[in-house]
Formats: sequence, structure tokens, C-alpha cells
Amino acid sequence: LGCGATLAAHTGITTVSDFRSLDVALGGQGAPLVPMGDALLFANHRACLNLGGIANISFDDSTNQRVAYDVCEANMLLNYLANQAGKDYDEKGVMARNGTVDHTLLKALNSQDYYVKKGAKSMGREWFEKQVVPLIHRSSLPARDLLATATEHVADILAAELNEQQLETALITGGGAFNTFLIDRLRFKTETELIIPDTQLVNFKEALVFAFLGYLRLNGKINTLSSVTGAKRDSMGGAIYN
Repeated sequence: LGCGATLAAHTGITTVSDFRSLDVALGGQGAPLVPMGDALLFANHRACLNLGGIANISFDDSTNQRVAYDVCEANMLLNYLANQAGKDYDEKGVMARNGTVDHTLLKALNSQDYYVKKGAKSMGREWFEKQVVPLIHRSSLPARDLLATATEHVADILAAELNEQQLETALITGGGAFNTFLIDRLRFKTETELIIPDTQLVNFKEALVFAFLGYLRLNGKINTLSSVTGAKRDSMGGAIYN
């Protein structure tokens, strides 16, 4: 974040920045970068599942190669609906818990082509606005029912992924970890043990991992995985300023 050279000049602190450019030059997407930290810092968990605006997952496949991809929209959808009701977000999923699932809308949400794609894949805000928002706007459901349906949708897609990959445990981080109703629904639908760490790790896991990527770069170690970015080789990304 920001200019590494400026930070180093003003603070006198060795600074590592610009982690993505080398991977892009090697034909990769420059993302995701967090799976390297997942693999080395959280190896005791079978998978790491981040419930941010978009839910993404990383884990080692049957060949012990790290894979990572976006699974489905999460807080992007839930917060959008909460905003329509005049709230920043549905705290702990209380509105959703008091709503009723509309199975027609749920089927439409679950039937997006994205969810049947295999391998490396990613989604963004533009996909959400094109594919999901129109479905919401065609519905006349009250906010709590929309949130109940959307929460069920997110839980359905996440559980299907966890079950298909036969993941024994998953470390849950990101804002969605505080949505107790979403976590309850997800636990109901999967046998994967969902592990929610302390609040600090939930909130700052990605910041921690980027600091770790800087540590790897300073020590001349690989910090970017071609198996998740699509680059032609692993690399040591990051510009160092002293």
C-alpha cells in the first residue's frame, strides 16, 4: 500500500512493496498471494477459508500442490442487502435468522454458471452487479427474507465446495466469521470442522500474511506460487527499499 520508496525514505525502515509485478511479468495474475502464507503459517489446518466480500479458499490438493480460488460472493451480497435496509451490515446475521428462505430465489442464486467451473477462477464486483443484483431487484421480498435467502445461498455454495474437496478442517477468517447465523448454517451443511480463531487473527490474517511475504522476500525465499497465479514459475516478488 503506497509507495515503498517514499515509506523507506521518510521512516528509515527497510520496506518491501509491489509484490505483484514480477508475477504478472511471468504471465501470472499477480494474485492470489495469501495462499503462500496459508501453506506455511497455517499448515495445521487442512484449508483456509476467507469470508470477505468474496469468499475464497486455499488448500493442498491430492498432489500436495497449493490451489486457491474464489468460491462465491459473501459479504458483498449480504452487506448489499443490509444497505438496502438502511444498515451497514446484518450484525451476527440477526435479520437473516428472523427471515424466511425463498426457494425460487435460492434456486436462481445457486444456479449461476460460475459455481460449476473447476480449477483456478475468480469473481469481482462487476460479476456480482451483472449476475446477482438483477435477481435481487426482481424480487419483492422484505429485507429479512432476502438476507435469509442470500445467507442460505452462501452457505450452500461454501458447503458444497468443502464437501466436494473432503476437507477435514477449515480456518475461517474475514468479516463473515462474525456472522454467527451464516456459520451456523454452514456447520449444518458440512462435516468439515470450522475453526474460528481469536478476533485479532480473524481481522488481520491477510495483513499478517503480507508482512510474512516481506520477510520471505528479504530472506531470498519464494513468496509467490505459480500454482495459484498461473505464472510460468514460482517467484520472489517484492521491491526492497533501504
